Amino acid sequence: MQMVYLNLVLVQNQTYPLVLTFGLTDPVGAIGIQADLAAFAGMGCHGLSVITAISIGDTTGIEDVQAMDPDWIADQARVLLEDMPVSAFKVGYTGGVETIAVIAEIVSDYPEVPLVLDPFSTALADSDVDEEILIALRELLIPQTTLLILSVDELSKLAETWRDPSDESMLEIDVMHLIQQGCEYIMVTGTPAEKQEVTNTLFSVDGIIHTNSKTRLAGVFVGAGNTISAGVAATLANGITTPEAVIEAEEYTAAALSHAQRLGMGKLIPDRFFWARDVSLKS
Repeated sequence: MQMVYLNLVLVQNQTYPLVLTFGLTDPVGAIGIQADLAAFAGMGCHGLSVITAISIGDTTGIEDVQAMDPDWIADQARVLLEDMPVSAFKVGYTGGVETIAVIAEIVSDYPEVPLVLDPFSTALADSDVDEEILIALRELLIPQTTLLILSVDELSKLAETWRDPSDESMLEIDVMHLIQQGCEYIMVTGTPAEKQEVTNTLFSVDGIIHTNSKTRLAGVFVGAGNTISAGVAATLANGITTPEAVIEAEEYTAAALSHAQRLGMGKLIPDRFFWARDVSLKS
């Protein structure tokens, strides 16, 4: 009885949404779990985390990744979900097929909770993904996904798990195929645009519903995509619709990139707490 009472008190005292992210650890905090937690906090949420892998790296890039045992991943998530009400999921780096299966089983128990899937990262030393992993993502996780985020090239590689390679533009056909499998929205980054611009396109069952183009910033960055996906998850957790969440996350990411810092000798890191530093400078 006392434990039930304590749980009720904790729920009543909760003043901001909880977002649970699955991903790898990044010692720099540019991508993965650490970056997600910063973005969640920057957008008014509290982040919970399930570690899928541990990485070694610095600001120049990730050198190596050690996957977690799938049973440990399941235990991390189940213990958290039995204790706290989660308002959104974000799934980043998954690693192997067994991990994808474990995560898919977990999130399937919470169909009302929005899921942002951002499984690819160019920050990894080897960004090529095995076909078995692509198939597992396509069959197990993508049908449960509220918003899938991937680049034009990543979409093309994923599509080759159900069709032959093509020299023709198959972007919209491939997107609609995934939406017909159950994915609600798909954001494709790096869609055709001028070289000096960065363009993202959001699709739903109705086709293109939002396109955002911004002037490409000078410098080499790491963590831009991670910031967008975490930002969308946090905004969805606050009860915003997916199209509106995407717009807010893009604006947040643009500001974080414009305040990016060179912490080491490598790439620029988004400042996910730019707003706090702006306020402190004015006060």
